[in-house]
Amino acid sequence: MSERFLRLACTAAVVAAQAVLAPVPALAAPGPERPVAELLTDLQQAYRQTEQATETYNATEERLNRQRTVVTRLDDELARARSSLHGSRSEAGRLARQQYQSSTGLSPYLRLLLARDPQHALDEGHVIGRLARERAETVGRLADDEKKQLDLARQARKALDARLALAESQKKARDEVRARLSEVERMLAALTPDQLTALAALEQDRTADAQRKLTLSGALSATTPPPSQEGDRAVRYAVEQLGKPYQWGAAGPVSYDCSGLTSQAWDHAGTPIPRTSQEQWATLPHVPLDELRPGDLVLYFPEATHVALYLGDGKVVQAPRPGAKIKVSPIAANPILGAVRPDPKARPLAHYTPPTVPKTATEGPDEGLGTAQPTVPAPTQGRDRPPLTGTVNSAQ
Repeated sequence: MSERFLRLACTAAVVAAQAVLAPVPALAAPGPERPVAELLTDLQQAYRQTEQATETYNATEERLNRQRTVVTRLDDELARARSSLHGSRSEAGRLARQQYQSSTGLSPYLRLLLARDPQHALDEGHVIGRLARERAETVGRLADDEKKQLDLARQARKALDARLALAESQKKARDEVRARLSEVERMLAALTPDQLTALAALEQDRTADAQRKLTLSGALSATTPPPSQEGDRAVRYAVEQLGKPYQWGAAGPVSYDCSGLTSQAWDHAGTPIPRTSQEQWATLPHVPLDELRPGDLVLYFPEATHVALYLGDGKVVQAPRPGAKIKVSPIAANPILGAVRPDPKARPLAHYTPPTVPKTATEGPDEGLGTAQPTVPAPTQGRDRPPLTGTVNSAQ
C-alpha cells in the first residue's frame, strides 16, 4: 500500500470527522401559532441533514471496512516476511558455521600449489566457489528480508493508525446522526394530531404539484423503455422490500436506508455498486431523465444525499425517511439532482413485464410524517446494522 493512499485515507478520515462535528441547529418550537408550511420546511431540512449525516456515516463505514482488509493483508504479509527472515538467518548461521569449521587459513591459490592432486584441488575449488556464491546470495537475501520486514512493519503501523482514525470518525458520525434524529423526535413529539395531518397533506400536495410540473416540462419520456436483465432483477428485489422500515445505516435484509436499498438491489442483480448515494452519483454513468429505464438510480438534493430506484412511469421505489417504510413514490417527491445507470453497456430486454406492485405501496407520506415517529436506534450488530465502532487488532 503506497504512502499516498495512506495519506488520502487519513485525510478522508479527518475531513469526515470535521464534517460531522458541525453543531446540530435546534429546531424552532412547533407551537400552535406557527404556519404548517414553516413546520414542514423545518422538518424537511432536519430530515435532509439527518440523511446527509447518515451517508457520512455509511461512507466512513465503507472506508473502515476497506482499511480493515488492508490491515489484515499487511499483517499476513508481515508474518510471511518474518518467517522468511527467520529462515534466512538460520541459513546464514549454518553457512557461517561451515565456513569456520572448514577454514584452513590458506588461500585457494596456495592450496592448489601445495596439493598432491591438482585436479582434485581444482574440483574442490569449484565446490568452494559455489559455497561462496551461496553464502553471498544468502547474505543478500537476508538483507532484503530484513528491509522488507521493516518496510512492512512501517506500512502496517500506518494502516493501523488510519484504521483507528476512521473508527473514531465513524463514532462521531454515528453520534451526529443520533443527535439529529433526537431533534426530529422532539419536534414530532410536540406536534398535535391535527398538525401532523396538515403536514402530511401539505407534503403530498407539494409532491403532486412538483410531479405535475416535471411531467408537463417534458423532462420525462412519455414511455418507459425496458430495463436490462440486471436492471429487472434490481427492480424486483427493491419491490420485494416494500413495506420494510427505514433505518439509518441499514442495508437489509430487515430494514434499509436509501442507499442501502439501492446498493443491495444492484448487488442482488449481480452488479455491485458503491454503498453511498454520493459515491453512486460520483462514480456511475449519468443518464438524462428522458432516457430513464427501470433500475436506474435517481439522485436528489445538490449534495446527492438521497437516492431512489426508478420503477418506470414516473415512479421510484425508495426508503424515504426515518419513521417511514419502503414505498413507491412519484419521482419528484424530492428535488431531483439527476440520474445514473449502473449497467450502461447492458442491452435492454426484448420483452419486459413489470413486477406487480401492491396498491398499498404508494400509501403514506414520503417524508416520514405521520403517527409513526423515528426512534434513535440502539447499537446492534449483524447484517442489518453495521457495527458502530470498529475493533482494531494491533499490527505487530
